[in-house]
Amino acid sequence: MSPCTYPSFPRLFHALYDFTARCSEELSVTRGDRLYALKEEGDYIFARRLSSPPSTGLVPINYVAKATPEMLSDQPWYFCEINRTQAQQLLLSPANAPGAFLIRPSESSLGDYSLSVRAQAKVCHYRISTAPGGSLYLQEGRLFPSLQSLLTYYKANWKLIQNPLLQPCVPQRPPAQDKWERPRSEFVLGKKLGEGYFGQVWEGLWRGSVPVAVKTIKSANMKMADLAKEIEALKTLRHERLIRLYAVCSDGEPVYIVTELMCKGSLQSYLGSPEGQALSLPLLLSFACQVAEGMGYLEERRVVHRDLAARNVLVGHDLTCKVADFGLARLLKDDVYSPSSGFKIPVKWTAPEAANYRVFTQKSDIWSFGILLYEIFTYGQCPYEGMSNQETLQRISRELPCPAACPAEVYTLMLRCWKDSPEERPTFAMLWEKLGTMHRHLHLALL
Repeated sequence: MSPCTYPSFPRLFHALYDFTARCSEELSVTRGDRLYALKEEGDYIFARRLSSPPSTGLVPINYVAKATPEMLSDQPWYFCEINRTQAQQLLLSPANAPGAFLIRPSESSLGDYSLSVRAQAKVCHYRISTAPGGSLYLQEGRLFPSLQSLLTYYKANWKLIQNPLLQPCVPQRPPAQDKWERPRSEFVLGKKLGEGYFGQVWEGLWRGSVPVAVKTIKSANMKMADLAKEIEALKTLRHERLIRLYAVCSDGEPVYIVTELMCKGSLQSYLGSPEGQALSLPLLLSFACQVAEGMGYLEERRVVHRDLAARNVLVGHDLTCKVADFGLARLLKDDVYSPSSGFKIPVKWTAPEAANYRVFTQKSDIWSFGILLYEIFTYGQCPYEGMSNQETLQRISRELPCPAACPAEVYTLMLRCWKDSPEERPTFAMLWEKLGTMHRHLHLALL
């Protein structure tokens, strides 16, 4: 069944189906809600809900129908744009039983209607004609002022048409759509923010008003067959210390992964900026706590990041930190992300068992977190600076020196993260607790 068409705006509509808003731009509606449409925006209408509580937002265009002068669109038995064949298919579907009925505009007589009723394994159709004075009739001599009154009469006197009218036809809901999947046309890319193993990252606008970050995936580097599964996993991960996924464009290339935009960019670049270089010790500890909290959530969900580093932590305007790119590293093709192909694996952040034997676990993420702590307390300095990846591999079991701005207690945690035996390394839950305690004590000491 296709929706009604609308020649112009504004117009009155009603909701054909329940719709739950997926972002602040959309409007939740319940079937039967009356809407005042202000304009059309692609596959949506921007409408004001007239029923309580009144509100405005976007509603998919195939979830609504135009109101008729008699407000037939409020009636569950009225189907505004459906032909005889479609009515038969709908009434004979498993969702409808004998006695199901609907009224639709007549195909052959403009201004008249047709009543379609399921009678066991077939559908019967009856012409509802309009008399000169505007009254309606199904049988000559029996006039009714409205379709509702006509139906009320024939429900009680169904033997006159030899088919009972028991319940309105159940409509066929539009095909279920992945609420995350959005058309590429909704996004406009602006400034390029960066480029990494996975592809490029762009600042963009969603539907012309919502600032977003758009990661474009390089199909040449990604195991595209696994990408859909990984995106499904990303949809289930929701935490205030993880970058929030907004939408996905997986139809065609490049694939878009659309997330919230963090205005200060990566933690790595922010720490190296003039503003970052002036950060106080409590703020550095705050960054460490926030990352540990986000990684603790991934730890609970048994998700291994594989590429935890300051470049994959993003900073917001209020200095909130969020972990990004969790889980994507495992999708990279072996010839791109392995020590045997030019050391494109991020060796300086990678635990020895992962760098040498590709054994990635939550404990290898702990090692990377120790390196990230080093980045934070050196204000973005690269670990093993000046060394090649080969030289780093040879020295990886040696500990990095304590940064000048790093408290001894934090450096002790770094050393625990770099234990040769993965089993001896701490958990993210413990690191979050320890760092949080340090942060609180330092904050109190400075009051």
